[in-house]
Amino acid sequence: LCPNPGVLPEPGIHLRVYSSGTKHITLEQLNVQSLSNKAGLIHDHIIENGIGLMCLTETWQQSGVYSVLNEACPPGYSYLDKARTTGRGGGLAVIYRSNIDLSLIPVPASSSFESLVINCKHPFSAIIALIYRPPKSHPSFISDIHNFLISLCTSYKNILVIGDFNIHMDSLTCRQASEFKQVLDCLNLQQLIDQPTHNKGHILDLVITDSIPLTDLHIYDIGISDHQAITIKVPISSHFTKHKREITFRNIKDIDYTSFKQDIALLSVPHEPTVANLVDYYNNSLSSILDSHAPIKTRTVTFARSAPWFNNQLRAMKRSGRVLERAYIRSGLTVHKLAYREHQRAYAKALSTARSGHYSTIIHNNPGNSKKLFSTIQHLLKPQIPSHHSPTVTNCNKFLDFFTSKIHNLRSTLSVTSNPFSFIPTTSSKKLSQFFLTTQHEVEKIIRSSKPSTCSLDPLPSLLLKSHSKLISPFITKIINLSLASGTIPTSLKTALIKPHLKKPTLDPEPLASYRPISNLPFLSKILERVVSHQLHDHLKTNGLYEKFQSGFRPSHSTETALIRVTNDLLMASDSGSTSLLILLDLSAAFDTIDHHILLHRLQHHIGLSGSALHWFHSYLTERTEHVVLGDAKSRPHTVTCGVPQGSVLGPTLFTIYMFPLGCVASKHGINFHCYADDTQLYLKVSPSASPSSAVTRLSSCLDEMGAWMSQNFLQLNGSKTEAIQTGTPHQLHSSPIVSVSLFGHSIPLSPSVTNLGVKFDPHLSFDNHVNHICKTSFFHLRNISKLRSSLSLPAAERLVHAFVSSRLDYCNALLIGIPGRSLQKLQYVQNSAARVLMRVRKHEHITPILHTLHWLPIHLRIEYKILLHTHHCLHGDAPTYLTDLLTPHTSTRTRSGQQHRLLPPRTRLKTMGDRAFEAAAPRLWNALPDHLRAPQTVAAFKKGLKTHLFRKAYC
Repeated sequence: LCPNPGVLPEPGIHLRVYSSGTKHITLEQLNVQSLSNKAGLIHDHIIENGIGLMCLTETWQQSGVYSVLNEACPPGYSYLDKARTTGRGGGLAVIYRSNIDLSLIPVPASSSFESLVINCKHPFSAIIALIYRPPKSHPSFISDIHNFLISLCTSYKNILVIGDFNIHMDSLTCRQASEFKQVLDCLNLQQLIDQPTHNKGHILDLVITDSIPLTDLHIYDIGISDHQAITIKVPISSHFTKHKREITFRNIKDIDYTSFKQDIALLSVPHEPTVANLVDYYNNSLSSILDSHAPIKTRTVTFARSAPWFNNQLRAMKRSGRVLERAYIRSGLTVHKLAYREHQRAYAKALSTARSGHYSTIIHNNPGNSKKLFSTIQHLLKPQIPSHHSPTVTNCNKFLDFFTSKIHNLRSTLSVTSNPFSFIPTTSSKKLSQFFLTTQHEVEKIIRSSKPSTCSLDPLPSLLLKSHSKLISPFITKIINLSLASGTIPTSLKTALIKPHLKKPTLDPEPLASYRPISNLPFLSKILERVVSHQLHDHLKTNGLYEKFQSGFRPSHSTETALIRVTNDLLMASDSGSTSLLILLDLSAAFDTIDHHILLHRLQHHIGLSGSALHWFHSYLTERTEHVVLGDAKSRPHTVTCGVPQGSVLGPTLFTIYMFPLGCVASKHGINFHCYADDTQLYLKVSPSASPSSAVTRLSSCLDEMGAWMSQNFLQLNGSKTEAIQTGTPHQLHSSPIVSVSLFGHSIPLSPSVTNLGVKFDPHLSFDNHVNHICKTSFFHLRNISKLRSSLSLPAAERLVHAFVSSRLDYCNALLIGIPGRSLQKLQYVQNSAARVLMRVRKHEHITPILHTLHWLPIHLRIEYKILLHTHHCLHGDAPTYLTDLLTPHTSTRTRSGQQHRLLPPRTRLKTMGDRAFEAAAPRLWNALPDHLRAPQTVAAFKKGLKTHLFRKAYC
């Protein structure tokens, strides 16, 4: 310990000094000189030294790549970062404890230095500016940094500026150093570093402040960079909570399953119970059994814990490193310094290998568990977004008030001016008055196929229930059959826990509007809903009650089948010489604003439900309650008066039934439409022979009537997110006068590209934008997978490649049939690169044998295979009717076995690009011919002969 805390140590002396008295946060700054091969060391260094804020310069982090920062960030920590702007050097990051309240302050970019400015609100109040200036001299640096510091000093107080300035502040002859000191004196800022921070003996890293009382400033070498680490202590408020918390848990793995099964087998169904009493008995009995075998325990844990891959070998290496570190500090000899740095490099490599091996084992031991796979990869590769809303009852109530007020405001703006039941189609003659009772075998099958998601309202974890389904299924079967027969659902199965989920990772997590409510329901409730859902779908299919062009949540229907039909209609319109207008409608909070009275009217008069079946849905929709949960905190209860729960089994199906009459509105105006859940697309053909304005007027009137229908049914059409695009050939689009579409009196301009169910559409339907997007996203994931590949087994790495790359290449690839070869080649490059990363071969090796080894079809064959697969489904009745209608069987007077299932190709007018190119070149080639070759022919005969191989070879 240093006898005089706050006194700077002598140069070259390594001291760790801890002042007694005032509580403090340890802040450290280091020029890490590339974090990619030192992330494990930084992770270990932060935990070992209890650092609260670790400020890093020269991370060399590229934009959108977070794998290295995730590796450097210990459990219980978060980070703020700024990627480097050039190909060399740069990059800033701040790794901090999660209980420190930090937020980014946007500042204008400077061409002479990089900056990351953060606002610390708790446990101390300060503005921290992290600076990195490249070593190459920039003439405007002094003026830029002067303006930057002036803006900070005039707007904030308690300023701390740290970082690598690459100025020799110790040199008396350095002109920039002298000018920079004058800037600091002018602004009354103090620079605290007065000893070398670089191995060459210069002061390059600085600590500048105005009034923050910093203590215990130390400069020492941690053996991973040419720069020294600078550590300071920042005083904090006395009421700052320690970085610990209490957790509750159950030791599920320690359960004696023999006695556990015996206790479950002793359960018996009460004599003639009601469904509510039986559910209460089910919950209480299983809860008591779980409490006896795995009681709830409480433990105080700290976030600063060792990583799960930190093994005994790494501990031994760490002890050896401390011995070398002390020897280097004692002697200061170069030989000890080199030995210490060599050990640090080996230790960093061992840390990286152990970490990769740990995650490789997780991936390998969870085959088929896609949730575990994606959560693991997300933890490795995705940015770790810190939680801005602590798990308190106050924050839960804030979320609940925001969600409920949002729905209330939406519904209050929708005025019901006419009968919302006016657009009801013809009612089915077949009624469904009661549900069929289920069997124990069917319940066991549903339990086995269900995802093991657990709700805190469940008496047993879902994994335990699935593993003991044979013992518990008789109980569950009795509950379900009582519910179906009585047409009632107990209140305990109608309680949902709302978990706010960030809509997109790129959104600011601070505003509540960035979140959407996702319902977490009891496992027993989901099993009951699946039983009802199967019978409801059977009734809809048997009686032909489905909307033909609604593809959401239906067997054999998908986003790909929907887009195949829409794209085919657009291409056929273009082939007939007409353009098409495609409108993509967007709804606001569609699932949450559904009116229960209108939905029950749909179920009764359109679907044909009556009796106990209709009573069951009435019970399902009424008296529902919800709570918002954040961690262990829960909001007050709220009674749900509208909407269907997102996250339930029946919710999507009920929403599609609610939207059935929308197709009648579109058909009334002669507009083609297709729906996938709440995504609705309208399209119509604009014939060149008719007036384009009439088509636009017809579309606008259809949109207005749809808006009125939605308003009557408490649905909000979001005009700001509605998009429009016109498709056709370049010539057709060039001659079209349409530039916008009117919606509610507002003009919607035609877009050059729209995203339709995850596929980017362009006006010419060439899908160039979509192909480019696939390539960009796939190469991003391949770069991340390549960093993990060295320590992953082949099956684990192949699982990652299929999950993040092959799935993107195959998604809706049936739309890519007939696209230009250059676009197919781009996708083939992606597949080739994925195969090289997976098999760890060099880029110059021949790729065909590798693809054969992996049994991967090339891209063009994968597309053809998908087309053949959809055709096979159409021929055998496993495809949507809107695709089957497009196929015309080939009829012949002569019957042969080889002609079965032959199809008649459609007649098209548009020629291929090669045909158009040859015909365009024909007049020029005709004029270039000698007279004795041109005389006996005509231009028409020449064009015809131009398409033959010999003529093309002779004259082209």
